[in-house]
Amino acid sequence: MSTKDAYKQKIEAEVELAQAKLAELKAEAKNASADTRIEYDKQIGELEQKVDATKEKLKELGEASEDAWEHLKEGAEHAWDKLSSAVREASEKLKNKFKD
Repeated sequence: MSTKDAYKQKIEAEVELAQAKLAELKAEAKNASADTRIEYDKQIGELEQKVDATKEKLKELGEASEDAWEHLKEGAEHAWDKLSSAVREASEKLKNKFKD
């Protein structure tokens, strides 16, 4: 397996974990009050956009030649970093709000 393929698989696995957390947030939203559900829906929408952006970067990475993929790696890492921190922040924020 090439370094590019291994890296792509690693990021894909991390995106799957983020999507699982997103599904968890969606389930929690169903049990929330109307005001809290609005907040969940907003956060979930933003996270879904970040998931899509990360998937797009992974697609570009997968289509790149072995020589060019290193240049795209930074963009994929940036998209993943944004998604990862957004999932973490949304989860903490919404769980705290849900407890209140």
